[in-house]
Amino acid sequence: ACFLTLDPNTANKYLSLSEENRTATRVRENQSYPDHPDRFDEYRQVLCRESVCGRCYWEIEWSGDYGVDISVSYKSISRKGLRNECAFGNNDQSWSLICTPDRYTFRHNKTETRLPVKSIISRIGVYVDESAGTLSFYSVSDTMSLIHTVQTTFTQTLYPGFTVCPGSSVSLCW
Repeated sequence: ACFLTLDPNTANKYLSLSEENRTATRVRENQSYPDHPDRFDEYRQVLCRESVCGRCYWEIEWSGDYGVDISVSYKSISRKGLRNECAFGNNDQSWSLICTPDRYTFRHNKTETRLPVKSIISRIGVYVDESAGTLSFYSVSDTMSLIHTVQTTFTQTLYPGFTVCPGSSVSLCW
């Protein structure tokens, strides 16, 4: 498993980081972070400090009525403005599993795929095999079940990232 932490220099000012930068919570108060070229200034997003290389597996827990997007992204994704180039899943730089209390949806390059999953689980496992070009999402309870897998070609190093909706939070496990 990969040990990951959230990068405070990328965190939108309406995301509060805690638990040694392993939890991001959407908040109403501006966190008055310093300006930084890597910071997402509009979208409520954050990237991890560590990249995922080779084969990597990690788990997250999410909570909240409006949910979170669990993503992997190239570092080259745009950070400034409300443009598709900046939003996880809305460009060719990033891939997202959108988790809400009633459904999972996969999004890449603005194309959405609604996923026929019976029960929504708050613990999600992500597996990347960089050279094979596979990205898989699992729901993790007593057992692991595959939510969605995608086969592609990764041309740059991948970084995990998250979008956090109002009233929601996401935590990196172990």
